[in-house]
Amino acid sequence: MLRLSQVMSDHTRLGPDDSAWLEAFEREWHLLADTSFSDLILWLQDADDENVFWAAAQVRPTTGPTAVEDDVVGDTVSYDPESLVTSAWLSREIVETSDNRLRAGIPVDVWAIPVVRHDEVIAVVERHTNRMGVRAPGALEDTYLAMADTLSDMLWRGEFPVSPPSDPTMSPRVGDGVLWVDVDGSVDYASPNAVSCLRKLGLVGDFIGEDVRTIVPSVAEHLAGHGDHHTSPWELTAEQPDASVRFRVLPLTAGGAWVATVVLCRDVTLLRERERQLVTKDATIREIHHRVKNNLQTVAALLRLQSRRMSSPEAKDALRDAMRRVQSIAAVHEILSQGFNEAVEFDDIADRILLMVGDVASATGQVQARREGSFGQVPADVATSLSLVMTELLQNAIEHGLMSRSGEVLVHPQRTADGLILDVVDNGAGLPDGFDLSSASSLGLSIVSTLVKDLGGEFSLTNNANGGSTARARVSWESE
Repeated sequence: MLRLSQVMSDHTRLGPDDSAWLEAFEREWHLLADTSFSDLILWLQDADDENVFWAAAQVRPTTGPTAVEDDVVGDTVSYDPESLVTSAWLSREIVETSDNRLRAGIPVDVWAIPVVRHDEVIAVVERHTNRMGVRAPGALEDTYLAMADTLSDMLWRGEFPVSPPSDPTMSPRVGDGVLWVDVDGSVDYASPNAVSCLRKLGLVGDFIGEDVRTIVPSVAEHLAGHGDHHTSPWELTAEQPDASVRFRVLPLTAGGAWVATVVLCRDVTLLRERERQLVTKDATIREIHHRVKNNLQTVAALLRLQSRRMSSPEAKDALRDAMRRVQSIAAVHEILSQGFNEAVEFDDIADRILLMVGDVASATGQVQARREGSFGQVPADVATSLSLVMTELLQNAIEHGLMSRSGEVLVHPQRTADGLILDVVDNGAGLPDGFDLSSASSLGLSIVSTLVKDLGGEFSLTNNANGGSTARARVSWESE
């Protein structure tokens, strides 16, 4: 399915400001669709032919049946002077038909609302209402339609959408509950779902005619803070021990003048409870990572102590290698303990490993180990293996590439579409003649080969044209 941004880019000459405004409208137009019980279609004029209009976006109501069965995004209206889209664009006025024209055998009423910004029409929004699904008149229906008419007028004048936008995960929608509030703060209408939300908070009464600032005191603070310019929406959550209700306060205007306020409300008790559970789980997971890090550091310290008591050089080297491997894993858990996410900023881990390896190498020579480039974010389940790979390649470059003498080691990560390429480059003597990676007996290279293979990647070790060698590990993971 085509996206609004793609249609605007491919078929229109809209500037960045108008394009951003229409994308903001698309995020909020569910309010108009639900209150008008209508399907909405956004039409944009073609960049090369002013007689052609593109259907750029479409939304269906959740409060009634659809009037437009098909997906029309990408369709055009071409050279049709009878079209309401053309009439609205040219007249700059809202036009409508109420003759219940048939669409797929269904009587449908259609409105066409020109969107005027900077004294220019930038789009037309069509409202298609399925008359067979129109509900019996009542207070709820009348309130919805009054809100829809005001929103249509705001859209025509370029006053809708409002900012800041709603949050699709938390903000209430029309069907969750709605209060219609006069400019004096009195409640003219409360939908059944809104009454249920208020009852959840322990409030009593029928609420009609009451001051909304008395019903929900936290709303009063915001109304007072907005003075006479009630033009921006805001949200708040009212909390009780056993209930949480999210409110979105939406001022309605006519020609810039504040005419009413709509208060949408949603029972978010279960969402809040899930949030609290997630926070508890997140804290538990971070504590686990912290304890694992501490335990690994203890193991590394024990290995260091043990190596100092060994008389065999081979045993000392083996214990020091094991210590470095444990410390590299501990570095990953330390980062994860600071904020548990599905991905970690690996640059922090890489820099810790560079310092650790540099400290060890300083005993045998002046080694400059540095990073050039960024790893970016790496999935948490890849970070441990990648840290071990980097540790082993650095140690191999220092011990075998530089032969434990002074020199430079460069760590150069490069992001790819599905992972990254890690080059560890040294300016040492290079690989011996006849070197074959597949027959190498080094434990470190064996560890690297195994880990890179497990990550679905490839590992190579080659000489540089100007001396020294390059170890390259190409790893991959599934893209988000």
